[in-house]
Amino acid sequence: MEKANASVVSLGSATYAAKRAADIVFVLQNKDQLDRLALVGRLNEILKAYGEDSKVTDTDLQELESTARMLYAVFAEQDVAVVARLLNEVLAKYARAPRLSEHGDTAWHLHVDSDDHAPWAEWFAASSALALAVLLAEKQRSPGGLCASSTCGRPFIDLGKGGGRSYCSPRCATRERVAAHRKASKIA
Repeated sequence: MEKANASVVSLGSATYAAKRAADIVFVLQNKDQLDRLALVGRLNEILKAYGEDSKVTDTDLQELESTARMLYAVFAEQDVAVVARLLNEVLAKYARAPRLSEHGDTAWHLHVDSDDHAPWAEWFAASSALALAVLLAEKQRSPGGLCASSTCGRPFIDLGKGGGRSYCSPRCATRERVAAHRKASKIA
């Protein structure tokens, strides 16, 4: 998980919500590596790191896993028209009229779920799809991707300029370059 840093990316921004989505989707896509109690704990750690104070419970998991699959498809797709269609489908299913909200110690931010007590899956799907849609509209390309490293596959947000990136981090990119270099050296 990329550490949430409010000084770099502000709470309530599309980038912040999109990074949170990538981190949650990654955990839910790799849920088989954790028992249900550990999975709930990991999700709550991520949410806390992103400033959320409510708790996901075991009963929330099935719907969260379903929304994570829809968002995973968004990260996996690079054709911007298909990404837009997928995001529109999530928004049509989960989003409601936008409203400003401030709860607890949070700053004012947009919510597009049904209310401040909406189920976690609804909140996650609506807020994530809105954030990813905003980034697509700003960049006019897919807002993220899946790490091309054969040992990773982590969803990531691509905020760079140009044609987009292929790896979730410099570490994965370096690992792949080193592996390719070693493979080429063995052949030569």
